[in-house]
Formats: sequence, C-alpha cells, structure tokens
Amino acid sequence: MNGQKEMPNVAIIGRPNVGKSALFNRLVGRKIAIVHDQPGITRDRLAAICTRTERPFNVWDTGGIFGAGETELTAQVRHAAEEASRESDLLLFVVDAKEGLSPIDQELARTLRKAHKPIVLVVNKIDNEKHENLAAEFATLGFERSLSISAEHGRGISELLDAIADLLPAMVSAIEKQKSKIENALTIAVVGRPNVGKSSLINGIMRSERAIVSELPGTTRDAIDISYQRNGEQFLFIDTAGIRRRGKHSSSVEVFSVMRAERSIRRAELCVLIADITSGITAQDKRIAGLIQEARKTAIVVLNKWDLIKLAAGRTRPTGGPKRGERQTIKQLVDLTREKLFFLDYAPVLIASARTGENIEKLFGFVAKIQRESRARIGTGILNRLLRTAFAANPPPMKKGRRLKLFYAAQAAGKEDQRLEPPEFVLFVNDPRLLTDQYKRYLEARIRAAQTYTGLPIIFTCRARTESRRAQSFNGRTRSRRAGRPSGGRERRKAERSGDRKSRGRADEIYGPAKPRPTDLP
Repeated sequence: MNGQKEMPNVAIIGRPNVGKSALFNRLVGRKIAIVHDQPGITRDRLAAICTRTERPFNVWDTGGIFGAGETELTAQVRHAAEEASRESDLLLFVVDAKEGLSPIDQELARTLRKAHKPIVLVVNKIDNEKHENLAAEFATLGFERSLSISAEHGRGISELLDAIADLLPAMVSAIEKQKSKIENALTIAVVGRPNVGKSSLINGIMRSERAIVSELPGTTRDAIDISYQRNGEQFLFIDTAGIRRRGKHSSSVEVFSVMRAERSIRRAELCVLIADITSGITAQDKRIAGLIQEARKTAIVVLNKWDLIKLAAGRTRPTGGPKRGERQTIKQLVDLTREKLFFLDYAPVLIASARTGENIEKLFGFVAKIQRESRARIGTGILNRLLRTAFAANPPPMKKGRRLKLFYAAQAAGKEDQRLEPPEFVLFVNDPRLLTDQYKRYLEARIRAAQTYTGLPIIFTCRARTESRRAQSFNGRTRSRRAGRPSGGRERRKAERSGDRKSRGRADEIYGPAKPRPTDLP
C-alpha cells in the first residue's frame, strides 16, 4: 500500500510547459523535477513533502495533459494526471499568463470541475507588476480562488502557501506520524539501462500503474520517490531514468535525467540493478554496476523479463516448483552474471519477471536477509586471528621494496542512524599505501568465508602506525618504567661500543642507568 495516503495531497495540474515542475520545486524547496523549455518533460507523477506551512502536505507534479510529445505516451500521461486529481484533496490548476488562455485550458477547466475538489487557479509567469493585467483574461474560467505567481522567481509563493493551508483538512497527528515513517524508511534506488523494466518492477510491487511504462526507451526522466509500506515496514523506492552512454544522449534533458539517476545511487541505502535477461549483461550494465561499487552501496541484481526466456524455450509455468531444466537454466544465468559482474560479486542475483510478477516477492526476502547480515559483527580476537592467518598463508606483495604489515584490526561500530550500513574494518598497518586492490580482494574473500555479508560491500579503512608505536601499545615488556620511554638498548649499546663516555652519560640520563650484566657482577 502507498504510505502517503494519510497526509493531505495537493496535485499540480495543467497543460504542458506552463511551469508545473518549477512550481513543484518551489513548493518543496528542492530541485527535484527537471525544468526545461521543451514541452512534455514530466511524464510520471512526482511526489514530495512540502513543509513550508504549519501542516505539511504531499505535493504531486503531474505530466502535461493534452500536450505534445510521443503519441504512445499521451494517453498514459493523461491517465496518471487524472488519477492524481482523483486521489488529491486540493488541485492547483496552473496556466501560462504569457501564452494566454487556450482551448486546452478551457477543456481542462471543465474536466477538473467534475472532480468536485477545491481548486486554486494559479496564473504563472507573472514576473513583475507590469504583467498583472495578463491574469484578467483567465477570469472567464470562473474559478473563485485565483492567484498570480512567478514560480521561477518566487513571486506570490507565500500567498499561495497561505491559500493551500486554509483549504487543506486538519490532520496534524496523521501528518506527524507519516513524516516520521518517511524519515525512517529504507531508501531503495532502482537503476539500470533504458527499457529494462525499472518502472514495471515498481508497478508490480505497488500493484498499480504508479510509474508510466512504455516500450519507448527513456520514458522515465525524473527520479521519482515512491513511499511503500509492507508488513509494518516502510520503504522509499526511487524510480530512476535509464542510464545511457554519454555519447548517445539525444538532448540536454536526458543529460539531466542521467545525472539525477547517478545522484540517486549515492542517496540510496540499497541499489537494485535491473538488467535485461534477453540481452545479457552489457558494457553499460557493467558501468552502472561500477557506479554502485564506487559509491560503496548495498546491491541486488535483478535479471528481468524471465517470462520471455520461458516463452522462447516453449516452457509453461510449473505447478509443483521449477523443473529441472529451469533450475539448470537459472543456475547458468546466475553464474554468467556473477562472472561478468565479478567486481560486484557480493550482490545476490534474482531472476524475475516484472510483467507476470514471478519471483518479485523474493526481492523483499533478499532485502530482509541483507538487513540481518548488516547487523552481524566479527569479534576483535577472531578478526585478528583470521587476518594474521591470511597474511601468513599469502603474504602481501612487495611494493617499492616494502611489504604491508598488519599490527591490529577491529570492526568499526557504525552509525546509529543508518539501518543498512556496510561492514567497515579498520586496519592498523605500517603504511596504508602498501595495500593493493588485489590483496584487498583477497582479504575480503577471507572475511566473507567467516561471515558472508550478502549484498553488502566490505570497506577497509587503513591507519598508519609505526613499529615503535605498536610496541608501546601492545607489548608492555618493552615499555620503560620511566614516563613510558622505550629501553633505549640500541643507543646504549652503540655508545658502549664507541667507548664515548659522554654518549654513555647521555644515554644514562635519558633512559636510566644500565642494568648490570652477568660479567659485571663480582
């Protein structure tokens, strides 16, 4: 179920390119929606919380209705906007003052009146007082409440917020409860190439057409936050735009879309990488997986469109569990995926079909397992014995005549505000620069042999510590009885061999008198 139903909803409705996304960004105080002069940029319904009034509310940015764009998507965009208007408590009908009243505005006004919801006519692009007379033309639409604003410059936004606050129902307790749920939600980013089924997977989970799905690549442009509650646990899914190669971007809009998708990877706690099982793991899939690895994010790999593989093989859905041939095919696909994504081998691989819903429920089983694994810890004593055994079995390689030395290791405590934090191990070594990537992968494999940490990257943090500091910290027999100074045996022996009385006196002054040797005893 969608967890945002308890909070009042405000939908922004209008034809394309009237400034709906600019108003959406202005209300929520962040640049979430892509703003561009090209009509029809927004397609999916974007949702965010506006906290600029005493009573926070959900604000929805919808796609332009009856507008230009791909003919395959026009009906879906219109359907999404109409659904948002039905589910909302207040409608903001946005028009463009500079272009004037159009037949589309008049038709849309008649449609919105049938919803029997409070409506505020928002005349946008009134940038200064000289443009105020442009709003008079829209009085013929017959709406009781009308405000002139400039979403781009912030003019009239305060008056609009006051009008929204007066018209919204009072649901303070529910609002505070919902706000706490969203803040504590597990953030999951769904990423992948264009047209691999990201939005279809979201809709399959929500069991509604929350995101627009089309065979046309690049349907999703904004990163959409979708709240979802399951078995008392709150999730926040981020449906992102398909990430293409930079050389294949057809417009600046796609550049912004990809940038926001990459930003969503850094923002999320868990990344779900969707790949097309019919085309296999491509070079672009590897690049996206590399972004997840560089960001040190928890990950799950989903091979989508399993129904097409079964259809091509002439198989039907089994009633008593997967057949032997299917099990063998699944194992081969998983092994091939792990081979190509070897640098992301900690991520579990799920074969599913977003269209038929097959194995979609298993995604939450993987999430629950990763949550349990993130709470697992390795004791300090066990960890140090494990790593010392690993160093003895396979010593680190020489680097510029030096070799990495491990003095001590411990697992970091982690942050209390993060529910899904990768395990971090702090290594006290002679020189952190001596730890190579290859040897780091070797140590990671030895740690995973003791604790799998499914879906979680293992982070190594190296801290430099010299031999003398190690001796002071871990070998009490080498500590001096005076102010914790070392025994100074090397300096003393050097002074005795040289026969220099002045040097011996300085050593006695710093390190204390030498202990009598057996040959000095009477």
